[in-house]
Amino acid sequence: MAETGDGARGPVKSAERTVQIMEVLSASPERLTLGQLQERTGYPRSSLYALLRTLVGLKWIEVEEGGDAAGFGIGPRALLCGTAYLDRDPALPYAVRQIEQLRADVGYTTHYARLDGSNVIYLATREATDSRRLTSRVGRQLPAHATALGKALLAELTAREVDGLLPERLDALTPHTVTRRPALREELERTRTRGWALESEQNTPGLCCVAAAVPYRIPATDAISCSIPLDHATDQETERVAEAVSRHAAALAQTLRRDGIR
Repeated sequence: MAETGDGARGPVKSAERTVQIMEVLSASPERLTLGQLQERTGYPRSSLYALLRTLVGLKWIEVEEGGDAAGFGIGPRALLCGTAYLDRDPALPYAVRQIEQLRADVGYTTHYARLDGSNVIYLATREATDSRRLTSRVGRQLPAHATALGKALLAELTAREVDGLLPERLDALTPHTVTRRPALREELERTRTRGWALESEQNTPGLCCVAAAVPYRIPATDAISCSIPLDHATDQETERVAEAVSRHAAALAQTLRRDGIR
């Protein structure tokens, strides 16, 4: 923690605001105006504008000029930092090879993600050859309660730990997202019993997803998953994919432990 002006230890307000601006912009699929950023952050307009101009000058964010309707978005410096994180993650090269093997086994898109607070961050994706997705999920985050990846990792925690981790309100990404805590607890208990998580159209219409935790840490922080088009997701196919996902998650954990990666 940094020193404040009165000598007490605490956060620096401008640093906190800068980080929140970056997080708000990174979570938005489109550029945001000054007014939209003020609404989402609650910061005074004058100080918000000063921070934005500084970040633009440093190329952490970009601006599409248009007077009051100017749109702000993430800039190239943010990409460089994100890439540096991926380059320095010792588990990631192993995980990439594993999800490539998983994709070869099942024929569907595979993912590797990490729990970050109440969200999961996608660290690697290998698309199926017939995938219609136009953009990668790498570097993006989704609420843990709405993803199979997140459910697999939440199931590694106690009920008390899950309640302390998740926000009071569970947002719905689709009409199928589980947002009631009793229903989520039931899903997590089923996940613990069978050893893998399942969600259907809870974050992406037309897809169901199977995931398993990679237990090289206790509790597990990482998981791998496979997305199955809903029209392929019969009970038999889901079981086949779940077996493969579980097998590859266990193999990855064994490899990481063997090579001393924690």
